[in-house]
Amino acid sequence: MNRLVWKLLRRHISGAQLGGFFLASLFGMTIVLLGLQFYRDVAPVFTEGNSFLKKNYIVATRKISTLGSLTGKSNTFSTQDMEDLRRQPFTQSVGAFTPSLFNVSAGLGMERTGIRLSTEMFFESVPDKYMDISLDRWRFDPESHVIPIVIPRNYLNLYNFGFAQSRNLPKLSEGLMNLVQMNIRLSGNGLTEVFRGQIIGFSNRLNTILVPQTFMDWANTRYAPGKQPRPSRLIVEVNNPADPAINRYFDEKGYETEGDALDAGKATYFLRLITSVVIGIGLLISLLAFYILMLSIFLLLQKNSEKLHNLLLIGYTPTQAGTPYYLLSIVLNLSVWILAVGCVALSRHAYLGFLQKFLPQLPDSSCIPCVLTGFVLAVTVSALHVFVIRSQLKKV
Repeated sequence: MNRLVWKLLRRHISGAQLGGFFLASLFGMTIVLLGLQFYRDVAPVFTEGNSFLKKNYIVATRKISTLGSLTGKSNTFSTQDMEDLRRQPFTQSVGAFTPSLFNVSAGLGMERTGIRLSTEMFFESVPDKYMDISLDRWRFDPESHVIPIVIPRNYLNLYNFGFAQSRNLPKLSEGLMNLVQMNIRLSGNGLTEVFRGQIIGFSNRLNTILVPQTFMDWANTRYAPGKQPRPSRLIVEVNNPADPAINRYFDEKGYETEGDALDAGKATYFLRLITSVVIGIGLLISLLAFYILMLSIFLLLQKNSEKLHNLLLIGYTPTQAGTPYYLLSIVLNLSVWILAVGCVALSRHAYLGFLQKFLPQLPDSSCIPCVLTGFVLAVTVSALHVFVIRSQLKKV
């Protein structure tokens, strides 16, 4: 019976209108899914470990002037300074570099290479959320006498391309650094203890020798009781590094940033903005395609209003009379979804080969979230179409 109804109602269907909807929907959904899949493919490279696409962080210090150095002016930040910075509209959060208040010396070597080094050194710590490494091993247990350590990646580069190069010593990769044995001697408050240091990662963001905050709090209390650490550097998470208010505030307060954090943050911000615009365009095209199909169906309903009215009079329910339109919408939307997934797969195959030349560490990512997202969009749009068509049939 539904086949007869379909034959009766299909006469006024415009192939051009349905084709326009189909192409617009396909184009819009492909843009949305391709944007999501591309982000999933490249995000691990930029958001795990040492990433420039992580949150926008700035390391702030006070400017050191000649007069300030001669007069012994402190270059540390007070609690009031940190609170004032937190209240600024461009600030998301503020963390402090906690310095070590005790003496630290380290002896390190590699038995297989004959390398032996010994030096006085220092430790700093920041809250865990500001770290740019995996936190799986970023823990300290006083009973284990093992101190996890993160060093700047440029320290390793200085050794490989400076010290080792000039003395014909073997160069070290990050993977070989677990062979390094470090004996850390801590002293203060009449105590001297030896710990084992373990380098667990390298940082691009933080140019200092880092230890867990839990260790720093424990060690300062144990080796320097009664002393209050005063941070000389702050790490600031900002909303938009391109905000000119940041430079104005820093100039007014006499602060400066380490490295090119503001420039890198601006590049990150604009990259995110462009990605959002691309996905937004895809959603807009999909929305316009949705309205194209709705207008086509409304036009069909108007042209077939008399036939629909007669079908309802002879006993057809609104669901039975509207089934051909429901099926038309569902089939079109599911077809768009299938073809969009195919277009994304072809595009992904093309760009992955290009990206792997520049990012050999690019990890594999699944396409399942992209496929499910497209399916949810297709089902949602189909459900909206069914709801609107049913509402119109009730008016008839």
